[in-house]
Amino acid sequence: MAQKLGPLARSLSSSYYGDALPAHDRYHAERVRDLSIRLANDCKRPVDGDVLAAAAWLHDIGRPRERTDEIDDHDEWAAAEAAALLESEGVAADRIDAVTHCIRAHSIRASSPEPETLEARLLFDADKLDAAGARGIVRLACIVGERSGRRDEAYAVIDDASASGLAASGLPDVTLLREWADERLDALYTDPGRRLGESRRRFVDDFFARFENEIGVDGTQ
Repeated sequence: MAQKLGPLARSLSSSYYGDALPAHDRYHAERVRDLSIRLANDCKRPVDGDVLAAAAWLHDIGRPRERTDEIDDHDEWAAAEAAALLESEGVAADRIDAVTHCIRAHSIRASSPEPETLEARLLFDADKLDAAGARGIVRLACIVGERSGRRDEAYAVIDDASASGLAASGLPDVTLLREWADERLDALYTDPGRRLGESRRRFVDDFFARFENEIGVDGTQ
C-alpha cells in the first residue's frame, strides 16, 4: 500500500526547516496544515486532503535559503525541490503537479501565479490566516524582527508613531503589522477562509485598540 502523501511530505520536509527562523519554521508549516484541513472540512466541494496536507508541509522549505540569499524565490525553488523529492518516492506525476501548483501559488507576492485549484486556494488562505489573530500578530512581529536583524538594516519601530515624540526616524511603526494582517485577510479566496478571517480580524482590531491605550504615561516629562 502506497504511503499517504501528507505523512510522506512531513517526513521529507523535516530537514529543510532545521535552519528556519520562527515565522517560517516547521511549526508554521504544521499550523498551515491544520488550518488548511480545518477549512477543507468546512467546504461544500470535495477536497483532496492528501494533496493539501503535503503542500502545507512543503510550501516553505525554501525560506531558510531565501533568507540567506542562496535562492531568489522560495516558491519556485520549493516547488521544484518538492517535485524531485516526491518523484524519488514514486508519487504519480499528476499528484506531484497538484502539490507543486499549491506551493507555487501560496504566496501573496504579485509575481505569484493565481491559485487555480481548490486545494491551492485553501493553502493560500491557511497561510494568510496564520498572519492574523493572536498567533498571527506574534508571527508578524517575528517577521519584523527577522528583517530588522539583517546587517545594516533598521526595519521598523514597534511603537505608535502618532503617540510618540521619539518616532521621527522615518521607519514604519506598529501599524505595519495591522497593514500586513489586513492585506492578507483581504486577499482570502474561500468562504471558510473568509469566515475565519473575520473572526481573526476582530481580534486584530481589539488588539490594536488595546495597544493604543496601554501606555497611559505623559511623555513630556
